[in-house]
Amino acid sequence: MSAAPIALTIGEPAGIGPELAGMAWQALRGEVPFFLIGDPAHLPEGTDWVEIAAPDEVPAHPGALPVLPHRFDGARTPGHAQPAQAKGVIAVIERAVALAASGKAGGICTLPIHKQALQEGAGFGFPGHTEFLAHLCDTTDVVMMLAGPELRVVPVTIHIPLNEVKLALTPELLETRIRITHTAMRTQFGIVAPRLAVAGLNPHAGEGGRMGREEIDVIAPVLDRLRAEGIDLIGPLSADTMFHAAARRGYDAAICMYHDQALIPIKTLDFDRGVNVTLGLPIIRTSPDHGTAFDIAGTGQANPTSTIEALRMAWRLANAAS
Repeated sequence: MSAAPIALTIGEPAGIGPELAGMAWQALRGEVPFFLIGDPAHLPEGTDWVEIAAPDEVPAHPGALPVLPHRFDGARTPGHAQPAQAKGVIAVIERAVALAASGKAGGICTLPIHKQALQEGAGFGFPGHTEFLAHLCDTTDVVMMLAGPELRVVPVTIHIPLNEVKLALTPELLETRIRITHTAMRTQFGIVAPRLAVAGLNPHAGEGGRMGREEIDVIAPVLDRLRAEGIDLIGPLSADTMFHAAARRGYDAAICMYHDQALIPIKTLDFDRGVNVTLGLPIIRTSPDHGTAFDIAGTGQANPTSTIEALRMAWRLANAAS
């Protein structure tokens, strides 16, 4: 039995999200059933779309982008965010989560939001999409994974300055990230016995303590404890040697200690096809790995590749769970 259609949230309507929705539909119709939640007035002129009242109407409309309408205040202004539309953007996300939680949507794929506009227009009090989704799902332990055709990476610490990573990298945080990743690899990605490679924090994984002791004092004890439970872990590894092709064949996902350590290799391998997957939620959530791109919004220059891959992944994960 196939999963329910994927809900695609329009994100910041002044960004490239509305364009990406139509482009993705042209690429994926007949392959991935999905519907857009948003204001159709923000779709580019000439977009073939049809209004639906519920997700189960998607299969009846194979020839046009199905849209579950959610009206926004204000006009369409590509490239220029309007704070007056912030409440609508937030409500769309809430609506998508509710549909996924009820099983009416197989999962959600979120197009980029603009946090400043949400803060100015609606007092948005979350650092980003992921934290808001965790709040809506009443959970705190979520993990950001970036997944591409050749590599999956999970940063243990994310959007913090590099000089704060050492203090933020605690045994408890590392263990939580590994456990959530291991569970998701089994339950969502269908890998029965996941192999996880864990990077060190310091150059050459500390060289036995000569270039830092985090590998000895923080990382290795956690890995030893989890190995004793049967989790297949490699590391701590020197980050400069764990991402070449032969090394990648030895694991299913890489656990990295900070943002750039994880994102540089995956974006170097395939910049356009990286997908953000939120692990630890009770629903499936993916998103393209880029922002609102105000500078090209409304020009038709947006690249839909990451959105297409994000929708494909959401559909695969939804069917694996159904």
